[in-house]
Amino acid sequence: MTPFLIAGLIVVAALVVWVALQNAQSQRRTQGVESQMNELRHDLQTLLTAQAQSAGQMTAISQTVAQRLDSVTKTLQDGVMQSAQIAANSQSSMVEQLKNSQQTLGEIQKQLGAVQLAGSQMSQTAQTLQNILGGAKTRGSLGEVTLERLLEDCLPKDRYARQYRFNSGEVADTVIFLRDKLLPIDSKFPLDAYRRIAQEGEEARRAFAAAVKNHADAISKKYILPDEGTLSVALMFVPSESVYYELLMTSDAKSFPLDEYCRSKNVVAVSPNTLYAHLQVILMGLQGMQIEENAKRMQKNLAGLQVQLHKFSDPFTKIGTHLRNASQTYADAEKRLEKAELTLGSMLEGDSESQLENGSQENPRLPFSNKQSA
Repeated sequence: MTPFLIAGLIVVAALVVWVALQNAQSQRRTQGVESQMNELRHDLQTLLTAQAQSAGQMTAISQTVAQRLDSVTKTLQDGVMQSAQIAANSQSSMVEQLKNSQQTLGEIQKQLGAVQLAGSQMSQTAQTLQNILGGAKTRGSLGEVTLERLLEDCLPKDRYARQYRFNSGEVADTVIFLRDKLLPIDSKFPLDAYRRIAQEGEEARRAFAAAVKNHADAISKKYILPDEGTLSVALMFVPSESVYYELLMTSDAKSFPLDEYCRSKNVVAVSPNTLYAHLQVILMGLQGMQIEENAKRMQKNLAGLQVQLHKFSDPFTKIGTHLRNASQTYADAEKRLEKAELTLGSMLEGDSESQLENGSQENPRLPFSNKQSA
């Protein structure tokens, strides 16, 4: 608000100075006219002195003086009119500038009111968010919800389980099923110590480092249980990119980076972005294992089919042998039948010739003959 008010005052001051300068010029013009009047008076005195010398010259001088007086009068009138016009214009400009300044101030006040309202709303929103994230249980719920959304977007539902209970009684926020292994994921994160870093500095950062180390130790102890089928590694989900960045950039009192300390405990810290990348890799691995299982199942089916083919081969070979023997027997029988037919035919032809020679008129039919004589 202050810069706009100062600008309006500067404009008003400039207009006042300009009006003063115009008045000064008008005064200078008036002084010039008065000087001319003094000169005219001097001329009149000179004319009066010289009146006795020449009446004609007196008349000419009188006319000249009258003309000069008319000119001076007109000049005075024009100057007065210009001064009045300038003063009126200046007054109108000042009024207009003041009106514009008042409008500008009104708009500034409205904008300030809107800014104050927005600030109040932002303050209420920040307070609401602070209330939401105020308790460890609420923050844990927020982390679990974020983790669940990522898992739903990346993995099939039968490949993970929430609130998985081990035989030891410990409950992991989530486990991922990797064939015959489990990958546990914990979603808690030390927000309280992180929020104090901006206010308390190094002391809060040391507290943050200690909280992260304690959390990594707890995850390593509770959820890495090879006897119950877990992998030798677990994931620590940090559902805030800023907290995850602070974890990567912070070292403990011994200048040992926190992320290296977590890895030394077989705990891998992940943020929403990095967890998404991990889940994509896990999904490709699960798909590869599924393809491998399908290939093994197909190989097993093919092996069974091979055994069935071997079992079918023996009877098929026997059938083929019998068919070949039957075919050979049939061929031999056919040849013998042909020979018998030929023999029988020869015999029939011989009997026919004998009957013709004996003059027999009958043509007897033999029981086994398939032909008739002409």
